[in-house]
Amino acid sequence: MRTLTLILFLIAGSAHAGGPNILFILADDLGWSDLSCYGNEIFETPNIDKLADTGTRFTQAYAAAPICSASRAGVLTGKTPARLGFEFVTKDKSGYQPVMAPLRAPPFTLNLDLEETTIPESLAQSGRPTAFFGKWHLNQHYQRYLGWSPTHGPKSQGFEFAEEDFGSHPYAYWNNRAERGWLDLAQGEFPIDALTKRAADFLKKPHKRPFFCMVSHFYVHDPVHTRIQWLQEHYLNKIPESHPRRETLASYGAMITSLDHYVGQLLDALDEVGLTESTLVVFTSDNGGHPNYAGNAPLRGSKWNLYEGGIRVPFITRFGKGLNKGRTCETPVTSLDLFPTFAAYAESDADSAMDGTSLIPLIHEQSGTIPARPLFWHFPYYHPEKSFDESPRAIGSDDGFTSQTRPHSAVREGDWKLIHFYEDDRVELYNLATDPGEQSDRSQANPKVAQKLQKLLLRYLKDSNARLPIPNPTFAPPQ
Repeated sequence: MRTLTLILFLIAGSAHAGGPNILFILADDLGWSDLSCYGNEIFETPNIDKLADTGTRFTQAYAAAPICSASRAGVLTGKTPARLGFEFVTKDKSGYQPVMAPLRAPPFTLNLDLEETTIPESLAQSGRPTAFFGKWHLNQHYQRYLGWSPTHGPKSQGFEFAEEDFGSHPYAYWNNRAERGWLDLAQGEFPIDALTKRAADFLKKPHKRPFFCMVSHFYVHDPVHTRIQWLQEHYLNKIPESHPRRETLASYGAMITSLDHYVGQLLDALDEVGLTESTLVVFTSDNGGHPNYAGNAPLRGSKWNLYEGGIRVPFITRFGKGLNKGRTCETPVTSLDLFPTFAAYAESDADSAMDGTSLIPLIHEQSGTIPARPLFWHFPYYHPEKSFDESPRAIGSDDGFTSQTRPHSAVREGDWKLIHFYEDDRVELYNLATDPGEQSDRSQANPKVAQKLQKLLLRYLKDSNARLPIPNPTFAPPQ
């Protein structure tokens, strides 16, 4: 494998010994169908579209989880949230969900265990500089919401350089209503994003060895809001007045285009210092889109659940500007594959217990393949926590509201996907080749397939020592 990797570096024009530079850009809550290059007809993303045009666009890529912290834990360790025991978002204190329901979800996990080996810890073995900018969300909130912990923050998990900054995201000003007004910006102008600037400055520094830089944007997580008046008006003019979520979608579109602009600045930074040909760029999202904004059509579901809308995400790779230019890859992949991929490029050690596999053949070869394998997800929690009873029970597609998510797990093998619900021990089965929107449950029509996948899923959860929901001792069914 090492010889093959080195040959591929030469083909791609890598300028460094020890593999390419790696720029990993992670968006927050960006839905699979939010980008123009993934078919969105409203939102404009020219920089990300260009990245796809000069690289490989994966159409069946998945997040490790349908929610932020669990997904990020999976990315950094290459292990499923079930194996990690980290399946929900971290909180400010320990405890259980305040949801009155038949089952009780496992207690909150507050921090990514320091005993876990992370991507930067592995890649730093060869002296590779590692840097992190943006949203962490893998430690108990420290001093403020999303605050980095001095004991479990990025620098405690292997990153040599790490700078905390909300950038231009609404998190930076939302608590001060006076700052929510329009900025004085000319047509086509965007506010400076300090997070992106810090990352771009790192990319442009002279580096003696290939670097690993992770830029974890807060965009497009809510609050969904923009201070760019010309961009808001641009989308208001594009969206029909009859659309029931016109104002919301205009703000959401402005956030998506802002994210695209800042991604473009990172790519420009590589161009500016001549590192484009020697840098692997990976762009993806931590989970599916928020149902109040993204919609996720034609997929069903959203962030927080294991229907396709909650876990299928945009996923784009680029190595140089000519390797597999404009390629579309339909092979199912997952963000768990990033750790073994990066480790293979850097020729560093990877944990044999990881659940992912290297994507190098898919990135470098037009007809490349990886071994067929089942993919697993585990979400033993309820959502929403504060208004569960008032939320609609049915999970739909592009309906504009947050539905009830109940504890469940899922497995995909080939074109078949099974979802197991814990409250009533019920399963749903879908053929994603013919029904990517998961509208037709095939569990009764194909019982042998359902039984096979359920056994596969339950065996994996047992082997992973997965935490399961248990009967809620305080739940009293309504009379």
